[in-house]
Amino acid sequence: MAIRIVVSTGKRKTSLAKATIKNGQGRIRINGRPLEVFQPEIAKLRIMEPLVLFGDDWKRYDIRVRVKGGGFMSQADAIRMAIATGLFQMSQDFEARSRMLEHDRTMLVGDPRRTEPKKFGGPSARSRYQKSYR
Repeated sequence: MAIRIVVSTGKRKTSLAKATIKNGQGRIRINGRPLEVFQPEIAKLRIMEPLVLFGDDWKRYDIRVRVKGGGFMSQADAIRMAIATGLFQMSQDFEARSRMLEHDRTMLVGDPRRTEPKKFGGPSARSRYQKSYR
């Protein structure tokens, strides 16, 4: 059996995750640390969604993820997308792909929204400084 390695990416806001998936015993490491010790708990549950929808077949693969940028929830969504696309590319399981799309489309399809750049004349992108006439 040939050694097959799949590299997939996931983006959310300013977070960027890169997942490397290869045959193994079902170990998942995020920035060198196992998923079991990942905090906060809500982010860990969000990362585990594609694994639950994929079934027990994911335990045949080792997943290594590098993530940087953004906040913890944005990073969790980027990791989630990288894992979901990588598992699909590795296994070519179209039923699992349709389950993931039906559950939450952002698991496989990126969210194009980005922050709008700040303009002059105000404290943020849209708001302006107040005028005083007296």
